[in-house]
Amino acid sequence: MAGPIIIVTRGSPLALQQTRDAAARLEAALGRPTEVRILTTTGDRQAAWSLEKQGGKGLFTAELEQALLRGEADLAIHSSKDLPTEMPAGLAIAACLPRQDARDVLVRRADVATPQRIATGSPRRRAQGALTFPQAQWTELRGNVDTRLKKLANGDADASYLAASGLNRLGITEWPGLVLEPVALDRMVPAAGQGAVAIQSRSAEVAQYVAAGCARTTFSVSVERLFLAKLGEGCHTAFACHHANQRIALFRADFGRRDFDFAVTDLAAASDLADSILAQILPR
Repeated sequence: MAGPIIIVTRGSPLALQQTRDAAARLEAALGRPTEVRILTTTGDRQAAWSLEKQGGKGLFTAELEQALLRGEADLAIHSSKDLPTEMPAGLAIAACLPRQDARDVLVRRADVATPQRIATGSPRRRAQGALTFPQAQWTELRGNVDTRLKKLANGDADASYLAASGLNRLGITEWPGLVLEPVALDRMVPAAGQGAVAIQSRSAEVAQYVAAGCARTTFSVSVERLFLAKLGEGCHTAFACHHANQRIALFRADFGRRDFDFAVTDLAAASDLADSILAQILPR
């Protein structure tokens, strides 16, 4: 029997749960055992940094990617939305796990009906959230999911936004002193890749791992990342993009929210259609 598939991941509770999910699918699809190794990324070490000011590019992925390039691991597991649009030469997304709930969740203190102070490090959430809460002041809140929930419950802010998929994977459906309110997709467009877990490998080895993923999710994430690349956007900007059910939803401050039919099934056709859509909506 072939040796174990070596997987590297961050050590946060959510990253570890995502990695357990990925490992289970890999073992079932490929019939090989897996071995998980935990690495600490720059984003983990610099918990006080502002992701927006520092530029979030690669803060939670670079160390994992370097382990792949050095041959110290076979795969890295990431939240798809954390992966920079441009990844190092020689690496690729081999597959994505089936996408979970892609929505954002407004988490607010139970004693606050209309939040006045909302904490998020995401320009995307702030830009769209301001449409619902124009009176709110905005601040940042760093830390893993549990840490953010504890800070909110302790009064560090009135509310924040978290990904529904992360809460679901951690089994969090309620929290003392807080109210969790999913935000409909027609009110807030998710980040590209939100709700999806990416299995990253060396480019030459992608074919070995495709069977462990979900083809529909992998295609949707590829479409979303296509728009990121064409617009020169990153994973920590105010741009939002979500592909599902042959539709694409886009949001950016200069053109607002736009929805289009997107009934293509291969990336070459997707690229052409994306060019056509962007030609319609980008300021001239």
